[in-house]
Amino acid sequence: MTKTTLLKSTVFAAAGLGLMAFTSAASAAGVGACLITKTDTNPFFVKMKEGATAKAKELGVDLKSYAGKIDGDSESQVAAIESCIADGAKGILITASDTKGIVPTVKKARDAGLLVIALDTPLDPIDAADATFATDNLEAGKLIGAWAAATLGDKAKDAKIGFLDLTPSQPTVDVLRDQGFMMGYGIDVKDPNKIGDEDDPRIVGHDVTNGNEEGGRKAMENLLQKDNTINVIHTINEPAAVGAYQALKAVGLESQVLIVSVDGGCPGVKSVTEGVIGATSQQYPLQMAALGIEAIAAFAKDGTKPKPTEGKDFFDTGVNLVTDKPANGVKSIDTKEGLAKCWG
Repeated sequence: MTKTTLLKSTVFAAAGLGLMAFTSAASAAGVGACLITKTDTNPFFVKMKEGATAKAKELGVDLKSYAGKIDGDSESQVAAIESCIADGAKGILITASDTKGIVPTVKKARDAGLLVIALDTPLDPIDAADATFATDNLEAGKLIGAWAAATLGDKAKDAKIGFLDLTPSQPTVDVLRDQGFMMGYGIDVKDPNKIGDEDDPRIVGHDVTNGNEEGGRKAMENLLQKDNTINVIHTINEPAAVGAYQALKAVGLESQVLIVSVDGGCPGVKSVTEGVIGATSQQYPLQMAALGIEAIAAFAKDGTKPKPTEGKDFFDTGVNLVTDKPANGVKSIDTKEGLAKCWG
């Protein structure tokens, strides 16, 4: 048994999943699986594909990978699910762009006997998938919100805050991180399932980024037009954070704004060391994908389905706040440890 296999086996056992960790390629030979990500360019999804591919090779699973053209391209994901059903796959791993709109097609796959596991982004409702392997995205948001408030101290009550979110459809991962930040910061979120209904006077506004640098730059420019005294920015991910920083630097305002994010990729952690991002919540896509492939292999073998982490409605793959400026009362790791754990 390799060190990697041993790690995955331990994770399953600790979570009470009751899944067999397959250690020989012959164990799952002939099993078909599909990985469907939002894009194939974002480093997070690139690493997710690497994790799934490596585990599929180890177990002898026949893996096919699909991705949307951009974040928000749900049509391509619907077509990918249809292809997986037609191919006779045993399971699908998906990071959905439209967490509500994809549900009828997911149901079609489950009705056809496929195991469907959501990775990173829960479906809406979450039980529309057989299981979810994800970061606790609400907790990830809370960590960066609490860190921002603690870092600002007395100035937190007079901050000017902007939100660089994902897409207009408000997928669950977007809502959870956005609302989590507010909870951590101490803002009344009103409806926790909806972005943009809060009335806290510190909030300058929300804009969408499609989770990439160019989107982050444009969204930051839009918020600066509303209020150029903005001094706190929550970003859906690190590419959006880098784009926001570029927009701020272009007008000489990069030193006045505290940027926080979620991802924990190696480029993002380096951005923390460089002062571009103040703190980021690190998640672990390689583990999500590897565990997902193991779950499909177990399902193909004897119908076993994965169980969630105790006390939660999903399997929690962990999160750590990464910063070199720790704040009182907010647990974190430094960038040295973050770089040892990072991906991409």
